Amino acid sequence: MSWSSIPHSVKRWQLHGTDYEPPRSQTRQNDTVFSAWTPLHNKKENLQLFEKRIGLVLHWFDLWTDTQRKHLLHSLLSKCTKSQLKYCRDLLIETVPVTRVDFTTVLPRFLSLYILSFLSPRDLCSAAQVSWSWRILSEQDCLWASRCIDRGWFLPYTPAEKEYGAWKKHYVSCVSTLDWLTPREAQQVYGTLNQTRGGATEEEEERRKERRIRDIIRERLQHEKREVMRTRRPWGSSSKILYSGCVRSRVCLTSQGFGTSVLWPEPEPQSPVLSPSVEEDGRSSRTGHRLERSGTCSSLRSLSRLALSEVSSNPQTNPRLLLLISDRLPAYEMVLSGVKAGVVSILYDHRLSLSALLTQVERTLCGQRVQRLGVLAPGGTEGVQLLQRSELSAQTLLAPDHRDFWEKMCLWISQSEGRGIDIFCPLAASASGVSLMQSFSVLTGVEVRAPMGLATGSFQNILGEWCDSSLSPRVSGPPLHGPPSPPLQYVHARALQAWCVQALWAELCLCELRSSAGKQLQRLSADSRGRSLGSYFQDQICPRAQCMSPDLNTALTEALTAASAQEQTKQLEFVASFLSKHAATVDGTKDRTGAEVMSEGPDDSSPCVPVGSVSVDLPLAELDWRGSVVRELYHSENLYLSRLTAVQKVYEKPLTAALNSNRAIISIADIQIILSPVSQILQLNRVLQADLESRLRQWSAQQCVGDVLLKFCQKLRVYTNYFNNYCTAVHTIDKCREIKPSFRAFLKTTDRTLATHMLSLQELLLCPLWRIQEYCTLLHALSLHTPPAHADHAHLPSALSTLQRYEVFLQELKRNSQREKVMEETQQMIHGCPKLAEGNRQLVTTHRCALYRSLEDELPDSVRALEHVADLGLFLFTDALVLTRLSLSHVPFGLSHSCTYSFLTSVALTSLNVREINHSRYVSHAYVLEGPCRSWVCAADSDQERALFLSVLETTIESTLKGHQ
Repeated sequence: MSWSSIPHSVKRWQLHGTDYEPPRSQTRQNDTVFSAWTPLHNKKENLQLFEKRIGLVLHWFDLWTDTQRKHLLHSLLSKCTKSQLKYCRDLLIETVPVTRVDFTTVLPRFLSLYILSFLSPRDLCSAAQVSWSWRILSEQDCLWASRCIDRGWFLPYTPAEKEYGAWKKHYVSCVSTLDWLTPREAQQVYGTLNQTRGGATEEEEERRKERRIRDIIRERLQHEKREVMRTRRPWGSSSKILYSGCVRSRVCLTSQGFGTSVLWPEPEPQSPVLSPSVEEDGRSSRTGHRLERSGTCSSLRSLSRLALSEVSSNPQTNPRLLLLISDRLPAYEMVLSGVKAGVVSILYDHRLSLSALLTQVERTLCGQRVQRLGVLAPGGTEGVQLLQRSELSAQTLLAPDHRDFWEKMCLWISQSEGRGIDIFCPLAASASGVSLMQSFSVLTGVEVRAPMGLATGSFQNILGEWCDSSLSPRVSGPPLHGPPSPPLQYVHARALQAWCVQALWAELCLCELRSSAGKQLQRLSADSRGRSLGSYFQDQICPRAQCMSPDLNTALTEALTAASAQEQTKQLEFVASFLSKHAATVDGTKDRTGAEVMSEGPDDSSPCVPVGSVSVDLPLAELDWRGSVVRELYHSENLYLSRLTAVQKVYEKPLTAALNSNRAIISIADIQIILSPVSQILQLNRVLQADLESRLRQWSAQQCVGDVLLKFCQKLRVYTNYFNNYCTAVHTIDKCREIKPSFRAFLKTTDRTLATHMLSLQELLLCPLWRIQEYCTLLHALSLHTPPAHADHAHLPSALSTLQRYEVFLQELKRNSQREKVMEETQQMIHGCPKLAEGNRQLVTTHRCALYRSLEDELPDSVRALEHVADLGLFLFTDALVLTRLSLSHVPFGLSHSCTYSFLTSVALTSLNVREINHSRYVSHAYVLEGPCRSWVCAADSDQERALFLSVLETTIESTLKGHQ
């Protein structure tokens, strides 16, 4: 074939229909241009030839039909690589954008479920018919569970892990079984609004008569029960016992010891022989008396007699108040010892279940009703940690177990005026907490009150302002006419104030007191033991309350602080001069304020705001609730900075100066580990204090502080480094104290002085941790009282979310530290025990019991003879139960004893079964632990201890089995 016969490499049939005309004069140069030859080594000619061929192909493409074009595209795409195909895809998407697509295939799963949540049940059923993927999404339990729960349709079982559509089936079955009445049928059954109701039928009259008869019988039974309780003498009483002139003391005794004393007020005429000591607290005198003790009142044996001195009397009427106190609170004994007469207090174990707590309340009340219910348990601004595994929050309130518990609890609240529930957690400080209070009030049908969280420090928000679920403020303090503030209705003012301020420090002392004195009070109930320890702590350890005004207390503190700061040689003369100047300043301020008030007159239009001391000079009328929160934030920031400054002034500067003078107390590395992060925090918070002060001086209703807090939150990395280094700093302090006597002497002279606010170095290093929690509480309150139209509303949520993340981070660090400490102590306590700290294992509870051996296994439990062989100590972990042999060693000439535990065996909770044994003449309060290889018959000291341990054990087993599914 010659080159002249074929102009180029394209087939002849491809040229049909084109405008190609071969040139008449064919030369070698033209043949070369239109030939298949490509100059590979000459890039310029190669590119030129490539462009000419592209133009030729495009020219042909314009002349081809649609079928020919598609055929060419198919051939080209079939020869392309993956990268070329992806390029074509992106080019097509850019040129022809997609207008219709299934959003469930593009959006994340949670967004698709959120979109479907706006559909009605009928629309969800229609969506399930679109495709299989739509059916799986539209039948998820998260879409149907809320619709069922809102209508009171609860699923009678827990769906399996891989089961879906259970709530939809339950909804459909409930809807299909509803009694549907047409409008005409409903009119015949229920009538209409305009229909006049005729006379009562005979059936209705019979019902009213039966109801009246039942009410009469119930009233007579209650009257007879009250008469029996009034005329019955106390157990163990005799004519030789002298009663107080105010009340009669009665403590119920059980076979195990003293039971919980219930306080019933009953006035009696004063005895001419015994003059009762009455202590006024501002509104009511303290009823009751303490038994006279000899000069050796510091003896721990007097604690058991204190349990008998609790105030109680015969109930003429129903008890007025009920206070639930969790044993998880720090220094709860101080609250128990200050409970007023007429208040029924119940100290409950936080490891209980809701049903067990309800049983304890029913057993204590004995059929009597109360006017108000107080709940004193750990919690925050968004919920209450009522029990270890049951938290009262907006998410758990409508759960079946919580709903059933509170509905039954409300049956013990009377229908009289003033009934309600008081929660001692600052729920009213946040929007979620207020929503919880409102939902809780709707569920229970009573008024719910809680602190507003406008006070910082330990539990001092309890002493601040309270409000109900309708956000009506109730300012703390005794009013001129009316009932006292909510917390003072339950507890005496002195005991409550001491606990709110000193709870964290008192817990350290009471821990030692429980371990030493608790052994002598083992046969008392938990409530009586707590009251005894609290009374002993208040009388023997806590300082007596000084009868001085707050102004005098403040003046003395400022004088002593100024004297120590200036290092005066004649400190007595300096303090006297300082107090005289302070008195003159205060008198002048009072006279000037009085003259202004007399000249201006009362202003009824000023809003009701909480009164407090303001260091920044502001007219009080300019402060609204937002201003009160910002003012508290500013005051607490000043106190926080003074404590951090004490760390820098009292500890860092002397240690650095000693190091520079070649008399080092500790090394420069230890100083940096312990104290250098505090300087960085101090620098950051001084900027925040200055910004708050400038905003507070120019305060108005439109003033903003959210931008200041948001700027502060953006620099919280300093706190992150501090908290990550905190455990290392504490361990460094302990190490230096042990190996360096000079540092030990230095801490002895500087710790707990006036310059350090009576705190030690370790306690001062805890201030940033407490401050983060205070920030969260105050920002919750500030967000709650900021209207949506305010300019601050855009900045506060961001700052609050940042601080909440830090609070969760701190709680996790604290839990991990406490878990490691408890596991280490348990490991040292059990002799011969294998390693316990494995994985996420945690200690749940401990239990002492007696181990029995069966002599005849063939007989049933009720007639089987059992023999006591040993005492056991049971350690329940999250995944196993460790059985140890308990050995008691009594101290000669004393009542105390020590315990040692020897490892016996361990059983995995997944293979452990538990069953109770009925009481017999051989054993009481017994139960059987059945493992895979053998079983153990154990018996507790009381039925209450057995019920508590078995309840915790069953709950832990259920949690373990769910985790393995």
